[in-house]
Amino acid sequence: MVKKKAVSLISAAFASVLLLAGCSGSGDSASGNSDEKTIEFMHLWPEGSSKDHYEIVNEIISEFEEENPDVTVDLEVLSNEQYKDKIKVLSSSGELPDVGMTWPAGYLEPYVEGEMFSPLDEILDDGLKDEFVSGTTEAYQVDGSTYGLPLELNIATVFYNKAIFDEYGLEPPETYEEFQSVVDTLVENGVAPVALGNKDRWTGSLWYMYLADRIGGADVLNKAIDRSGSFEDPALVDAAAKTQELVDNDAFINGFNGLADEEAKSMFMNEQAAMYLIATWDLPNYTTNEDVPQEFRDSVGFFNFPTVEGEGDMNSFVGGPGVGLFVAEDSDVKEESMEFVKYFTENWGEKSVTQAGVIPATKVNPDEVDLPDMYLDVLDELNNASNITLFADVQMSPDVAEVHLDMIQSLFGGEVTPEEFAKQHEEALSKEE
Repeated sequence: MVKKKAVSLISAAFASVLLLAGCSGSGDSASGNSDEKTIEFMHLWPEGSSKDHYEIVNEIISEFEEENPDVTVDLEVLSNEQYKDKIKVLSSSGELPDVGMTWPAGYLEPYVEGEMFSPLDEILDDGLKDEFVSGTTEAYQVDGSTYGLPLELNIATVFYNKAIFDEYGLEPPETYEEFQSVVDTLVENGVAPVALGNKDRWTGSLWYMYLADRIGGADVLNKAIDRSGSFEDPALVDAAAKTQELVDNDAFINGFNGLADEEAKSMFMNEQAAMYLIATWDLPNYTTNEDVPQEFRDSVGFFNFPTVEGEGDMNSFVGGPGVGLFVAEDSDVKEESMEFVKYFTENWGEKSVTQAGVIPATKVNPDEVDLPDMYLDVLDELNNASNITLFADVQMSPDVAEVHLDMIQSLFGGEVTPEEFAKQHEEALSKEE
């Protein structure tokens, strides 16, 4: 199955990260000139929340249109959750954009099985494949063909406000017990410990996944999902119990289950919470985004998720390739869309590093670009990574992912017991065997 293969290949990808250190039917344009083509392109980096990404996309589009005067790129930009909802609606009506964004593994499979995404092997074989870090494009493969080109690599870390930590004499925790002590001190002083927007649900999944990794090891969650194990494994039940323990100890901001991730991020960036667990796609806000005050950027550090009761490897991460580009199988401008995707991927790498502090899925030589210190620190973590576990909802089929995300919100809300949480997952996964 692609899920199982993708996870193993992602680990291989990060083992080789050292290399880094060395809508269909768009048709003709409105002008009526049959020689002019319009590519409909949807992405999920709004100017308000992802300014650097947004500007890079516009820059690449402008350059592409200049080099291809008979082609226009018609752009639609949505937030992450709005994008997911709209893509689902468009796919059911056969009106996908010519080019859009997708996630790997389980998210990708239904679109491929429904013959909605076009294979991209031809442009990979045309010299593009060697530009990617080994293992990243394989996460977008189904039955040996590649249906998405990844743009980013990510690991999730805990970002923290160094000024708040210093004010209360706190150090980045390396154990769960130390983390709990940090939480207790912050709560006692009226400071919200962790910004969490669990209305989006995948954000809470990051916490659960790390607890599962530390308690049960790197493979316990993967095995439950690929069915070589069980979601009722004691380690996965214990991870759910530890998640509720954090909630009970007031680790998260008030009202977290009703807040979107963007709201939680804003609270962290406005110094209303001391910590924020998110993937490194957020690095620009703490490094290169000049709309963020320099004083705040200078006050942000990060630490790896702690061990739990003496168990776990702090070099084991939750993460993997981020979003990738797809071309709609039914696109009326497929040839032009393929050319655009190839052009975009080739130009994204260095621009994303130098202008946004993003870790791209294509190879970059840091000796040739000026990198922020935090970016180099993250690269060091990647170079030392012993494992990368792909985001759980991405590994799963969309139906099972929906169960997972609903159960995550219910778990954080105290609406299910750890045992019920595990049982619901096991039943959903078993139905697909």
